[in-house]
Amino acid sequence: MSHTIDKLRPLPDPVTTRPIADGVRIGHVHLKVADLERALSFYCGILGFELVQRRGREAAFISAGGYHHHIGLNTWESLGGSPPPPGSTGLYHLAIVYPTRAALGDALRRLIAAGIPLDGASDHGVSEALYLRDFDQNGVELYWDRPRDQWPLTGDGHLNMGRLPVDLQSLAAER
Repeated sequence: MSHTIDKLRPLPDPVTTRPIADGVRIGHVHLKVADLERALSFYCGILGFELVQRRGREAAFISAGGYHHHIGLNTWESLGGSPPPPGSTGLYHLAIVYPTRAALGDALRRLIAAGIPLDGASDHGVSEALYLRDFDQNGVELYWDRPRDQWPLTGDGHLNMGRLPVDLQSLAAER
């Protein structure tokens, strides 16, 4: 069986295609890492994810709340490797959604305790987000969504996300 799609019909113009099905979501992300133990020390040791399964020294699957895995970490193509150079394509960041502002505050306190610097922090109106890098220099966004009825809208009802500073003192104090 061939896995090529060259015999399929061309896709219709993207402007006229129907929307993706309601309920579709991103299930998990797999990250290529240089050192599995170092990656686990960040995602499990600092952020608090749970190790669900490990495949020797090559791969691990981690989750929050008992899901089969939210993040896969592997060294299959990257053992001892270095991050991609600036100006190259690839993953910009993975985003981890926290259920409440207090939970995001806990994440911020964990980062501070571990000495992990932030690349930035933004209040987007719909959410508050922290931006940082893991030990392999993968971009990571940690955020919480405000309730939908609090999302800022334009006068004609469209979403009006912005980029304001986050009060990190207030966030760190959130319990």
